[in-house]
Amino acid sequence: MKLIWSPETASKAYIDTVKSCEKLRESGVPELLSAMAAGWDAKLIVESWSHGTPIATSLGLAMAARHTGGRHVCIVPDERSRLEYVKATRNAGVMPEVVVGEEATVAVLAGVDFLVVDCKRKDFTRVLRRAKVSPRGAVFACKNACQRNLSGFRWHGVVERGTRVVRSVFLPVGKGLDIAYLGYGGGSASVGSSIKKGPSRWIKHIDQKSGEEHLFRE
Repeated sequence: MKLIWSPETASKAYIDTVKSCEKLRESGVPELLSAMAAGWDAKLIVESWSHGTPIATSLGLAMAARHTGGRHVCIVPDERSRLEYVKATRNAGVMPEVVVGEEATVAVLAGVDFLVVDCKRKDFTRVLRRAKVSPRGAVFACKNACQRNLSGFRWHGVVERGTRVVRSVFLPVGKGLDIAYLGYGGGSASVGSSIKKGPSRWIKHIDQKSGEEHLFRE
């Protein structure tokens, strides 16, 4: 089994996210992540969130979950964050599942299809390491990647041992998006190694804030 890309679903989620986030005036990160999660037909979408963080990405992932019929779960560190997050998402018309603390995190991170972490959070690498990739594989994304305080960041060092890193890409969208496509089990493989791949696809993304157009190969 593997993740299969659906351009039609990705496009619908992208458009819905643009409509939902137009008043928030954020970068194109929510739209891009929404399209990717929907396009890969993610059934378990997980994100990490903490006090004071914008909710635009959550809106985008919620739109994706609606189109895939999947679960959208948000991990928050404490009760204060939970209350703030629930209030903000409810006002925006979405209601993701919310779990609090590390104990709940372990159960939620089993069989993840799509994971988004914020590099502003000190524990973002711990979330990545605890996540267990679904049998179909998974896409992991680090937003605000330009602000992480880790030199020499490598996906091989922050994902569960034995997880196979098929390919990764860094996108100059927002404050940096570092995205990896992970295979289920079978050891690790670096980007560019001799892995059989299907036909590549070019994906176009337009930053709604700057108007810049980005092309990347998937």
